[in-house]
Amino acid sequence: MIFLLVGINAKYIHSNPAIYSLRAYAGEEFRENIELAEYTINNRKEEILADIYRRRPKILGFSCYIWNFSLVKELLEDISKVLPGIEVWLGGPEVSFDGPELLEAYPAVKGIMIGEGEETFRELLAYYRELLATDKTDTRVIKLNSIKGLLLREGKTGERTLLEMDELPFLYDKMEDFQNKIVYYESSRGCPFRCSYCLSAIDKSVRFRSMDKVKKELQFFLQEKVPQVKFIDRTFNSNHDHCMEIWKYIKENDNGVTNFHFEIAADIMTEEEIALLSELRPGLVQLEIGVQSTNETTLREINRFVNTKHIAKVVDALRQKENIHIHLDLIAGLPFEDYDSFVNSFDEVYAMKPEQLQLGFLKVLKGSPMEAKAVEYKIMYQKSAPYEVLSTKWLSYEQVLKLKKVEEMVELYYNSNQFRHMMPVLEQEFESAFKMYEALAEYYERKGYFVNVPARSSRYEVLLAFACEQNPAREGLYRELLTFDFYLREKAKSRPSYAGGVEEYREVIWEFYCREEETPAYLEGYKEYHARQTMKMTHMEAFTYSVWEKEPEKVSTKLSEALFVLFDYKERNPLTGDAKYNIIHL
Repeated sequence: MIFLLVGINAKYIHSNPAIYSLRAYAGEEFRENIELAEYTINNRKEEILADIYRRRPKILGFSCYIWNFSLVKELLEDISKVLPGIEVWLGGPEVSFDGPELLEAYPAVKGIMIGEGEETFRELLAYYRELLATDKTDTRVIKLNSIKGLLLREGKTGERTLLEMDELPFLYDKMEDFQNKIVYYESSRGCPFRCSYCLSAIDKSVRFRSMDKVKKELQFFLQEKVPQVKFIDRTFNSNHDHCMEIWKYIKENDNGVTNFHFEIAADIMTEEEIALLSELRPGLVQLEIGVQSTNETTLREINRFVNTKHIAKVVDALRQKENIHIHLDLIAGLPFEDYDSFVNSFDEVYAMKPEQLQLGFLKVLKGSPMEAKAVEYKIMYQKSAPYEVLSTKWLSYEQVLKLKKVEEMVELYYNSNQFRHMMPVLEQEFESAFKMYEALAEYYERKGYFVNVPARSSRYEVLLAFACEQNPAREGLYRELLTFDFYLREKAKSRPSYAGGVEEYREVIWEFYCREEETPAYLEGYKEYHARQTMKMTHMEAFTYSVWEKEPEKVSTKLSEALFVLFDYKERNPLTGDAKYNIIHL
């Protein structure tokens, strides 16, 4: 092995497609000269350093991104101490715009690969293989400064022509290395849009992989029953024919297991695309849509010329069949968006009812148009990666901290999907959804829960206490809503403290299970089990409020007698993870 390529991922479930692409493009000729090593940012520096040392590479390459570059820089400080003379190469978006400074700061770094690295890396491998094969360096055919796409201490070696997408080989030949990991796939590179906060604003072209290759490669994933394939195309539906053909293919070849994730622009979606998506199996597709803001002045300033009302209509149309997992994004800290404006953006996007709402914060990326205007916007941001906004001309640091706390509440109580029936009812006590999460964040602050974060099971009790502060008269309703949400997610061995008593209903519940054992009407999937076994595998709960009604205004209706809900954990909603349930009239 000559060259060790290192990818340091944000989470264990991630993989690094960059290093796999470099190895795949190098081909069989160089296969034995390349080794890959993947770690996560949760690994200690000492662990990574020791593992690299044990591998004894001659040349080392790091794939550099905002989430891992702090750790990479720490490794650069020590790598030459344990492996004297080792030559290190860097590549990736995090090192593409301030290369001279990095070369000066880290003597171990031989150079930086700029831009797309596949062809550059292959030629670099050839250079090192020839160099290590002979001591007569003056007779070498390949010269380092003749390899385009490099930044050396003496300067750049020239710009490299972008590859055609079909020249890039398929990254995957066996799936053993990707067990329990997200698999990434790209059918295009580049983006037609010029959002000022994104590095894609620099690339003026969009290149597409031929459909024959795409279909063949998707079929591999389907045959292998890969759990999730995440397309990393910047805007998947930028080409109508391209996206339609892929969506038709996965519909016609659906294996009932594999899920596909796409990042799309909702404002350019067509009726034809929406109609096709509505026909897909629930859970087959996830869509991520970057709304970012609903402030028109902000959108124009960042080069996003979109109609928010149209996006809302598209999202509503996509939600009609309840078969598509929708993820919407917001960015705090954009120009011309103050705190009140962001609150309005949040409420408008929240009203679209996505499965997940990501409240993100502006990152001022090196080389982006946003970086060029940072002084004009008075953007203060972190000096080191991830370069996240601290304040702007319109948003103070105090307000950023407040939004951070709201973000955490949204993650815990909305994106977790644990409280889908409780939160809409609780929202009735507030002026808006944002005000509810803002008040919940203040409650967490007051109780010290940001320091001592409650366990997942304890968040129900915390939410109940908060809700009762808002309206003590509805405590009974809140308890049952939380009980309903709790049993939707899990079959617990012990009964939660906020759930009502079931002693008076034990006999009628037991009689129901006995009838089901003899003549199943609701539990046909449990025919091989006795009633007592089925009771342990499912759950029946008595309610006195109609908590299963979807319309929040109906939830407060008090019933004259208890109704029963049967939770079946064998079947779950592919979008939310909720157990299947039936309302039983006993």
